[in-house]
Amino acid sequence: MSSVWIDLAYLVAVILFVLGLKGLTHPRTAVRGNLMGAAAMLLAVVVTLFDQQIVGFWLIILGVIVGSGIGAVLATRIAMTAMPQLVALFNGFGGGASVLVAGAALAAGDSVTAKDVIIATAASGFIGAVTFSGSLVAFAKLQELDFIEGISIPYQQWVNAGAAAVCLFLGLLLVLHPEYDTLYWLMAILALGLGVSLVISIGGADMPVVIALLNSYSGLAASATGFVLSNNVLIVAGSLVGASGLILTRIMCDAMNRSLANVLFGTLAPSGGGGESADEVYANVKSTSADEVAMLLDVAQRVVIVPGYGMAVAQAQHTVSDLADALIDRQVRVEFGIHPVAGRMPGHMNVLLAEADVPYDLLREMDDINPTMGQVDVAIVLGANDVVNPLARTDPNSPIAGMPIIDVDKARTVIVIKRSLSPGFAGIPNPLFAAENTLMLFGDGRAAVSDILKAVKEG
Repeated sequence: MSSVWIDLAYLVAVILFVLGLKGLTHPRTAVRGNLMGAAAMLLAVVVTLFDQQIVGFWLIILGVIVGSGIGAVLATRIAMTAMPQLVALFNGFGGGASVLVAGAALAAGDSVTAKDVIIATAASGFIGAVTFSGSLVAFAKLQELDFIEGISIPYQQWVNAGAAAVCLFLGLLLVLHPEYDTLYWLMAILALGLGVSLVISIGGADMPVVIALLNSYSGLAASATGFVLSNNVLIVAGSLVGASGLILTRIMCDAMNRSLANVLFGTLAPSGGGGESADEVYANVKSTSADEVAMLLDVAQRVVIVPGYGMAVAQAQHTVSDLADALIDRQVRVEFGIHPVAGRMPGHMNVLLAEADVPYDLLREMDDINPTMGQVDVAIVLGANDVVNPLARTDPNSPIAGMPIIDVDKARTVIVIKRSLSPGFAGIPNPLFAAENTLMLFGDGRAAVSDILKAVKEG
């Protein structure tokens, strides 16, 4: 194909990528945006195949068949509660692909000669390897695999700093002596260890930040690989992913009152201790029943539902949607208060509620819902813990001090649906559970909401 037509096709693909990313910013246009992004990638792949016929098409077709089969199985069989794990794997595979492609280009020799291309090769290998191993660790943590929880690295920060320094040194040697491609693979192997060390200490509740950051890393690795291959569309697409992932990481950090530097150097960790014991905090907990909750909802004019990871575990989103519909039919104003880091990945609650066909107009971000929480008749907390813990506002010595929360404690009545009084990731009691205006409904989230729905319908 003529280079003019190739560049023109790449330009169209880039425009589609940008428009697709813009479409993903709102649920009404998300499907169209997703289709635009898919069409852009298809166009880019087809044009690249016709431009550079280095590998036989039969081998490419075989790879497409195998990859598509694996992807189809994952997409159809994965549970919505496991979607964060799938996203983590996608990030990791993207990083791993960048390592292999850049390494193959370096081994070929002819296409990697200029200093700037060699630097891009080293960057692709380093960032891609960190992304791959770090994403696998994130997957293991989200999957709650037992072996990963018992691993700890002594003097972790020093280990991280030392490994990063050695990787950079090996990258410098590679730039000076590109004929020794063994340096590249040594750097990539060490970067794999660095990725593990960076993520191993980070707890499950901080995974939304980690996944967003790893997503950014995968984009940066892809962009660097684009420079290696002199592929403009890969450079732009990788830059879009890298920039958007970094912006999302910044938003997640603000939502958790975390420092971006802490995320970058792997210092996020669970913390607890201090303050009153759980027995003291929960001395006056009041339990309730589904019938009593239905009576409260029967006289309520405004209800706010605050979902958390417990809703995902219980797969209660469809039952919650049915309850919201039943209340709306009774002229009750129903809203969903969404905390930015509720769940295990950015937008986790939004995805679950969208799957249950909850209208996006009912979803309210934390900053929008908080100023009016005092006017809410009933706030239903479903599986959330730290993101509604008032200690973030009241106790400067709390591990979550300063973390923005949804102020459900200001509602007239709070219904907390949980299996038990177990703490959240921060490992501290939640005084909301024993507040004067709080009633605890113990049980499985889906079963509890189903009982409430049944009682509401029966009057």
